[in-house]
Amino acid sequence: MTSTVPTAVHDEQHAAAQADPPITMFGPDFPYAYDDYLAHPAGLGSVPATEHGSEVAVIGGGLSGIVTAYELMKMGLRPVVYEADRIGGRLRTVGFEGCDAAAGDGAPLTAEMGAMRFPPSSTAFRHYVDLVDLETKPFPNPLSPGTPSTVVDLKGESHYARSLDDLPEVYHQVMHAWNRCLEEGADFSGMQRAIRERDVPRIREIWSQLVEKLDNQTFYGFLCDSPAFKSFRHREIFGQVGFGTGGWDTDFPNSILEILRVVYTGADDDHRGIVGGSQQLPLRLWEREPAKVVHWPYGTSLASLHDGAPRPAVTRLHRTAGNRVTVTDASGAVRTYRAAVFTAQSWLLLSRIDCDDSLFPIDHWTAMERTHYMESSKLFVPVDRPFWRDQEVDDRGEPTGRDVMSMTLTDRMTRGTYLLDDGPDRPAVICLSYTWCDDSLKWLPLNAKERMDVMLKSLSEIYPKVDIRRHIIGDPVTVSWENEPWFMGAFKANLPGHYRYQRRLFTHFMQDRLPQDKRGIFLAGDDISWTAGWAEGAVQTALNAVWGVMKQFGGGTDPSNPGPGDVYDAIAPVELPED
Repeated sequence: MTSTVPTAVHDEQHAAAQADPPITMFGPDFPYAYDDYLAHPAGLGSVPATEHGSEVAVIGGGLSGIVTAYELMKMGLRPVVYEADRIGGRLRTVGFEGCDAAAGDGAPLTAEMGAMRFPPSSTAFRHYVDLVDLETKPFPNPLSPGTPSTVVDLKGESHYARSLDDLPEVYHQVMHAWNRCLEEGADFSGMQRAIRERDVPRIREIWSQLVEKLDNQTFYGFLCDSPAFKSFRHREIFGQVGFGTGGWDTDFPNSILEILRVVYTGADDDHRGIVGGSQQLPLRLWEREPAKVVHWPYGTSLASLHDGAPRPAVTRLHRTAGNRVTVTDASGAVRTYRAAVFTAQSWLLLSRIDCDDSLFPIDHWTAMERTHYMESSKLFVPVDRPFWRDQEVDDRGEPTGRDVMSMTLTDRMTRGTYLLDDGPDRPAVICLSYTWCDDSLKWLPLNAKERMDVMLKSLSEIYPKVDIRRHIIGDPVTVSWENEPWFMGAFKANLPGHYRYQRRLFTHFMQDRLPQDKRGIFLAGDDISWTAGWAEGAVQTALNAVWGVMKQFGGGTDPSNPGPGDVYDAIAPVELPED
């Protein structure tokens, strides 16, 4: 979420910050340098030669599952990937029916149904983007440098802006209120300085106090407790326009700790998109033949180990003799493993997969049951060209100096509208609406065409002179992640009081803390991470699971490159009392 109206970086600090070390997703809960771990020439670790070729079940072919499988393969183990739908998970890139037009370089037009923008602070994620030679470009968020113009439309009144300076004074007041709220209530500049410098003791000092103080606080309650947000009008505008990519009122019931993790780590800043679509990342890793691989012959890939396709959906998980994990898949095949990594959304363990209670300790089952998922919906249409770059004219035919249409934030049904193109003379794509939670549920009963009709009506009220429909050249595509059978929601978002639950799930890879009969299956995926909804969390928890599996097979890391479990005791997440 890039900074727009209420930016999380104080204006007077911005210039100085450019000379500082970069902000990364280094903590605050578990300040471990995953990017350094990945970049180290010693590699992630090794397993004894006697274990080479041993099978490990990897359940879920999203980014976390594919990263897990890729790194286990490099160690000489044999990952067996199970995937119910398609490789990529919520890195899902789709085309348009009834549309033969292509964007830049003749590539077909695509829509990002899941993750579509990534911050530079996602450095472990970026490691894999660079590894498979993907190109990125700035994403056109509100008021970002890559966005020609932005319209903020609230209560029937629209404001056109190319920069924050073009917005009315009340928006500046909201921005300053948010900055003050963060500084006074969460030591924002102190934490960002510590994250930049990777000052682990300071990060832990600040965060431990805040976790204890704020675990029971909602995002909205945090705003209300701040003198800076005593004005309801300011809170309302903040909720509808937000900081970053749009309104955050749908996040108001969530824990403020979730929001602080986003702003501290720059997850809302300077987003980039992957040219050609984000799903290319897991697909390229699936096909990639590592230059350095143990045990397997040169030219081995995940695809070659699976004869081109993963195993089908898992239907049952249970424990068998010798503390093994036995997996039954949709084809009826049954396989038993000494280790398994579950990377799909944890709610599937409660519903779609038949599980033994003995798989996890009861406290971990409780944590999964209490996990709160955000709903999310999108709808995209292909258009003949980026007509929004045309210059608006007034009733006399004189140019006004404005674009005919802009990236749009509104309190109408569409909420956020994004304009995506590769140049003035090529077909392009509009994300007509991107919504969350209650706003997403409003779309759920409608099919794609019905959704599009309502969205076009809303936008016609903001742009009465623009006929968007006449530019559409194909069928709309839509998604409601809460209605996707293998997801049941977009991503985890903790409610107040959920910190203890999240800690149990994240730390599950440290299995020497578990009873002997509860070991061998590892949780990973972005909903297990502290930064759910960000691909970085998927990568980080995958690397935790890789370390755990390596340990399970009697392996270890090079002393010069300790893994997340090796340094766990020194940087473990804050542990709140249970009594």
